[in-house]
Amino acid sequence: MGQKKRFLLRLDENLYKLLEKWSADDLRSVNAQIEYLLTEAAKKSGRWKEEKPKDKG
Repeated sequence: MGQKKRFLLRLDENLYKLLEKWSADDLRSVNAQIEYLLTEAAKKSGRWKEEKPKDKG
C-alpha cells in the first residue's frame, strides 16, 4: 500500500463512541477501525482491486 492520505472526518458523537468501543474490542485504534471497515465495505461491494505484486525480473 502506498502513502496514506490524511483528511478531516467529522462524526456524530454517538457514532464516534460506538467506534471507540468497537475498536477497543478489536484491539485497534479508532483510525485503524475506520480504515478496516471502509476496506471491508469496498471489498464486499466489488470495488476493491488488490494490487498485483510487480515481477522482479
